[in-house]
Amino acid sequence: TSLLLLAMGKRVKHVAKTKRVVVPKGPKKRQSSASKPRSSGRKGDWKHDLSLIKRLRARRCAPVDSIGCERLANANASQADFEWQCLVAAMLSSQTRDQATAEAMTALEVAKVNSVQRVAEATQRKLAKLIKAVGFFNVKAKTLREAARICKKDYKGRIPKTLEGLMKLPGIGPKMAHLIMHSAFDRQEGICVDTHVHRIANQLGWVRSKTPEETRMQLEELLPRREWADINVLLVGLGQMQQQASFDLISQALRLRGRMDALRLLRKIGVPLRAGQHDQLDQIAAGNQELQRLLR
Repeated sequence: TSLLLLAMGKRVKHVAKTKRVVVPKGPKKRQSSASKPRSSGRKGDWKHDLSLIKRLRARRCAPVDSIGCERLANANASQADFEWQCLVAAMLSSQTRDQATAEAMTALEVAKVNSVQRVAEATQRKLAKLIKAVGFFNVKAKTLREAARICKKDYKGRIPKTLEGLMKLPGIGPKMAHLIMHSAFDRQEGICVDTHVHRIANQLGWVRSKTPEETRMQLEELLPRREWADINVLLVGLGQMQQQASFDLISQALRLRGRMDALRLLRKIGVPLRAGQHDQLDQIAAGNQELQRLLR
């Protein structure tokens, strides 16, 4: 199994740089350094927040960085099979941890049920047994089989190459379609917004939205296109570490220059900062009144 996971990877992506357009601006009002905001919470702070997040995530040690669904297709497979596996991984990942998605993808690979043809021919019961590690595996087995049959009949055994075509397949909405377009075709036509991205973008004040789709549209308006490709993995990994490795996340914040800003950001997204939970944090707080006030 470990050898199979090592063989399953993401093909190299290249994100084109966008040309910067300089727009003349009117005279700026002077603002004293004392009055400049230091905390996150306004759209104007997204550059500062994103810089901190990139440094917090510099080690790339969250599950999404090694076994995220966009990394699970077999890079040595044929182009048609690679694209299909990108779609399968995306569908299996819904409401499922990356570890479980990787387990299910490995089971499909071992059983050689990893192409449009093989999935279309498999029984729903067999598919459900192979992907039982993921959430709602019975529903997903049915949806995968239906999608494979549509691809076989209407797309000559390939998956649709457009957002509109992908969203016509059962079980695929905007979030999943954008993810598949990027992982299968290396085309960044929009930002993939899952629950982590939706939550964190709202908590930091980058957007004000009620649904992931609203978040996607607001983020695409806010962020330069050059940031689109990486923003999902950055925020998903931050959310995963918050849930599964908050101690390590705090340790990384304490190593940064500007650690107070990093700690404020972590607190803003809901990472608990309390006295007695982290020895190094307590030691620094002993001589830092600002940090003492930050601790709950």
